Amino acid sequence: MRLPVMPPVAPMLAKPATVIPSGASYEPKWDGFRTICFRDGDDVELGSRNERPMTRYFPELVEAATAELPPRCVVDGEIVIAAEDGLDFEALQLRLHPAASRVRMLAEQTPAAFIAFDLLALGDENLMDRPFSERRATLVDALGSGPSFHVTPATTDLPTARRWFDEFEGAGLDGLIAKPLTLAYQPDKRVMVKIKHQRTADCVVAGYRLHKSGPDAIGSLLLGLYTDDGELASVGVIGAFPMARRRALFTELQPLVTSFEHHPWNWAAQVAADPQLARRYGGGSRWNAGKDLSFVPLRPERVVEVRYDHMEGRRFRHTAQFNRWRPDRDPQSCTYAQLEQPVTFRLDDIVPGLIRD
Repeated sequence: MRLPVMPPVAPMLAKPATVIPSGASYEPKWDGFRTICFRDGDDVELGSRNERPMTRYFPELVEAATAELPPRCVVDGEIVIAAEDGLDFEALQLRLHPAASRVRMLAEQTPAAFIAFDLLALGDENLMDRPFSERRATLVDALGSGPSFHVTPATTDLPTARRWFDEFEGAGLDGLIAKPLTLAYQPDKRVMVKIKHQRTADCVVAGYRLHKSGPDAIGSLLLGLYTDDGELASVGVIGAFPMARRRALFTELQPLVTSFEHHPWNWAAQVAADPQLARRYGGGSRWNAGKDLSFVPLRPERVVEVRYDHMEGRRFRHTAQFNRWRPDRDPQSCTYAQLEQPVTFRLDDIVPGLIRD
């Protein structure tokens, strides 16, 4: 492989903001695996955000790249899996499997797509020093649309960007990215802007995991919400505390420690009957089935308000952030009904042809 931009390349990053800035190019923020695709004829490499190769996990994209991309190019984008009800990040995570046979099977059952949003090189030209407005125009001219590689929609119209921010969440998108039109491509620099949805929820603290530093500090708190059936469901964790607060929390929570026998997440007993129930009751990782996620059960009597961006199914998509304690809230009142539900929006209305028939 001989390209004007050679792997590995650390992708350009974004810094968070709470307000959509003016005077930029705006794109949906896709929730997938950030990837830079290098193609030189029949040679294709997929490099991840941490510059590790992703090529072996997405053979369908390697094959599609030789049919849908220019013969020699370097394209920055996001690998996603599109479903009828939005982006499926869990299906994407399953692709990171050591067995090649399973990767091939999943590639056929849940084929991935590549959403392109920047062009680093084309032919013998290195485009990284060109302004983004020029790179974007070249990207649109150079790439077609699908069935596997798609150019992300973009606009310079601020009212349109605000509408996208509100509407596209219903398809599983993560907010907006704003790029200055004069921006050169700067690897590993936070020079773009990301605007994500921020919401709060009152959750029940149902357990904790110890910090790696020792047995007297909290690593993370396990959060729950009550369903319509009165069941306490696991929705995520919070864990960003200063070390002094971690130790103070450990002492504060000791009076609430209970046994699994009297805990709503007695997942060990549930697993004995059905191993698939482990994750539902907080006893397993969605991404790593072998990871030890045992926890200390607490009586579900304490309520905390947390910040979160959006849901993935019945759980917080990312780790929630501590906001404040809510001693005034009855734990039983902490239900899913408090959560804001985005208006449903089809991915095909954002990128036509993204959902495979």
